Amino acid sequence: MHIDLRHSAARALLGLTLAVACTGAWAQAEVQGGAAPTGQPLPKDIAVPQSRLDAAGGDAVNFLHSNGSYAQTRYYPASQINTGNVAKLRPVFSFQTAVLESMETAPIVVDGIMFITTSYNHVYALDAATGKEFWHFKHKMGPVTTYCCGPNNRGVAVLDGKLFMGTLDAKLIALEAKTGKQLWETQIADPELGYSETMAPVVVNGKVLIGTNGGEYGVRGFVKAFDANDGKLLWTFYTIPEKGHEGVWAVNDATGRNMLRDIAAEKAQLEQKGGDFYKTLGGGVWMAPAVDKESNTVFFVVGNPSPDLYGRERPGDNLYTNSMVAIDLNTGAYKWHYQYIAHDVWDLDAVSPVILTEAKDKAGKMRKVAIHGGKTGHIYVHDRATGELLRFSEAMVPQENMWVLPTSSGARMLPGANGGVEWSPMAVNAKLRLAYAANLHQPMTYHVEESRYPGGKLWLGGAFKTIPSEKQWGRLAAVDIDTGKMVWKFDTEQPLIGGVLATAGDLVFNGEGNGFFRAFDAKTGKKLWEYQAGAGVNAPAVSYQVGGKQYIAVAAGGNTQLDFKRGNTVLVFALP
Repeated sequence: MHIDLRHSAARALLGLTLAVACTGAWAQAEVQGGAAPTGQPLPKDIAVPQSRLDAAGGDAVNFLHSNGSYAQTRYYPASQINTGNVAKLRPVFSFQTAVLESMETAPIVVDGIMFITTSYNHVYALDAATGKEFWHFKHKMGPVTTYCCGPNNRGVAVLDGKLFMGTLDAKLIALEAKTGKQLWETQIADPELGYSETMAPVVVNGKVLIGTNGGEYGVRGFVKAFDANDGKLLWTFYTIPEKGHEGVWAVNDATGRNMLRDIAAEKAQLEQKGGDFYKTLGGGVWMAPAVDKESNTVFFVVGNPSPDLYGRERPGDNLYTNSMVAIDLNTGAYKWHYQYIAHDVWDLDAVSPVILTEAKDKAGKMRKVAIHGGKTGHIYVHDRATGELLRFSEAMVPQENMWVLPTSSGARMLPGANGGVEWSPMAVNAKLRLAYAANLHQPMTYHVEESRYPGGKLWLGGAFKTIPSEKQWGRLAAVDIDTGKMVWKFDTEQPLIGGVLATAGDLVFNGEGNGFFRAFDAKTGKKLWEYQAGAGVNAPAVSYQVGGKQYIAVAAGGNTQLDFKRGNTVLVFALP
């Protein structure tokens, strides 16, 4: 879950002992709109066959996936902009959208055409070198949308001549890339029960993969695969199994620390409840999955159980919440999982996207791995074939009083419910052996109260509240994936949320809620350049080339979750 609990006005809005950062953090609202695009067709056809998507990690011209490639390293393999000249970086254009609200989009760039999304499911097609708008599509919402943490959208996926987007009213839609015309739409789940879509889908081998939000509303989480041609459902993997969700009654977390569970009491509660509460146990999948084509495996992480803080409603380990999960690409069949926190009552769900790379094991042998940056502040490194935890990094942010149980009056624990690493995608520079993570530090108290399933409405079972007397800040951290040691850190005035980009120019790009967008030396963490965007830079940057010239693009729209200054602009930079 991703809500910062600060303001008394929002508590009054809910009429409960809850606190939410702003009224936009959750909604059930009627939204007006039209489904016909405006503008003009692109001057050329868009052709992105599967072979181009497979090779995207080495493509120095385009940015074809929301996280750069199926491996999701967010590493751009060109160095025209580098440590020696990045100080000369200048704005080329800024494009203002029609929506003044948080922006978390990762632009997709195909042969000089940029596709961006906004809150409330607008899509724009632009000239990636000039900012000229070609067409604009606005999704026509259904009568009800129910969502957590802002009306965000994190981008489209592309295959052949189609674009794919998930919507706030829990639909998957396909657009013609050349014109913006809607080709089909599929209802993924019921928004009245708390389901919504903000993640960027992943398209592979004719399948569109998409998870679901909604762990704050008592949903049953899933990842689904739809046919890219017609939107028909191909398979579903439920993140909450019908049987076995009680797990192994784990005593310790992934780092070996006792989670202070009363397992005897939980087992007694399970006997009283029976097994049907799996239908409302949560387990949303917030961010795009990674795909290993060689082993035909899909990797993703699963969010918190429902209700977030009141564990009596859900005795057991609550599989597969707070876990990394591997499934078969063709069928959705389970392969393995690894749970970081069993029976989570702190909302420290796994959300930052999985990255596929290589790292050394304890014996010094290089292995294919899947890594994840947790809200706990650790980076976890797993064997890709088995899920074995090879190592976890040292904590990138302070940890205190773990795992104290929430109380009615409030118990203080660090990290707070936003992290560590929130949904923000990490980046990896494999040549330097470094992973780069955007971290939050928000001291919080955890409050619990009895709460029954409210039928598709917000279901926290208490509250987590920031502490006004304690400073909040952010930390961009570089971690050696072979040792788990933090190599460098750069602390920021505000908590970091939005994501990281690494490039072959030995650069790391990251933005902050106060409007600063910065470039760092990937080896040392030295700040080399910054630009004031005028609104929170809380989206992950991308890079691409047009006509042999390298560009850096990022959205500056602020953030609902942490209430950073809103904007409506995509900024694009290049060297003079």
